[in-house]
Amino acid sequence: MTWDLLVDMLSSSLMQRALLAAVLVGAAAPVVGTFLVQRRMALMGDGIGHVALTGVALGWLVGSWAGLVPQDTLAVPGAVVAAVVGSVVIELVRERGRTSGDLALALMFYGGIAGGVLLIKIAGGTNANLISYLFGSISTVSTTDLWWTVALAALVLGVGVGLRTALFAVSHDEEFARASGLPVRLLSMLVATIAALTVTIAMRVVGLLLVSALMIVPVAIAQLYARSFGRTMTAASVIGVVVSVAGLVLTYWQDIPPGATIVVLAIAVYAAAAALRPLLQRRAPEQDPHPDMVDDVLIVDDVRDEPAATAPTSGGPGDGRGR
Repeated sequence: MTWDLLVDMLSSSLMQRALLAAVLVGAAAPVVGTFLVQRRMALMGDGIGHVALTGVALGWLVGSWAGLVPQDTLAVPGAVVAAVVGSVVIELVRERGRTSGDLALALMFYGGIAGGVLLIKIAGGTNANLISYLFGSISTVSTTDLWWTVALAALVLGVGVGLRTALFAVSHDEEFARASGLPVRLLSMLVATIAALTVTIAMRVVGLLLVSALMIVPVAIAQLYARSFGRTMTAASVIGVVVSVAGLVLTYWQDIPPGATIVVLAIAVYAAAAALRPLLQRRAPEQDPHPDMVDDVLIVDDVRDEPAATAPTSGGPGDGRGR
């Protein structure tokens, strides 16, 4: 890549909008994904994404009835509303325990896809109109879409980073959080809500079907090396930005789908990181975790193997030790 080609890419208004959207989504998605991984609900993004598709079609339908041009003017607001409602429903079902979490997500999968296909047909559109939302079409990001992305990403990052301590407590151990006096239900709903917002801001970059990968895979990469929750979140966010921008740059030079490229690149990074981890751990020297403490603990097997080390060397007639 020469300097002139780089300047040409950065001078394009289309690429400027696309790069900004990729940076915002790449930074925000793994922040929410960190909480979802702690809650063992890594597939929640998929369920919300399917529900958001119904919201896209619903916004399309309302825009068609209102005579708006273009018809998908309300697609993003419709996706936001549907995704938030769907995430809250998933959380309520999981909390009440009447239906298991994976079954609730499965119902969202099927109902979301079916509702989207049905509503887009009623609106006078075709299934092809949903393709850009399903698989991402960052080249079609408009100025309005970009403003929505900026606002929602700022909200997600503000909540996820600003309340990370309380949200981590709820995501890691709800019983401990409840005993500590935290509003567990409110914080759980907040996690579900920011997950829904993340899905809607990422649908233009990677698509509703692939958004969960951008939320989870960078977190999986960070967990291979990070030793704390805060470092995991920071590393995952950086990785998300890098793979999003790198995937977008690749699609500028090659005619390949950006969403799929970003996800495949993230998975390739995970495979490389997982392969290198045993080698790096083997080379790392073993360190004493408490160098200031005296190692005065004896292993039982060592004592049995060397009885002479603990037996007295001599004893007098009245000592009684030799008996």
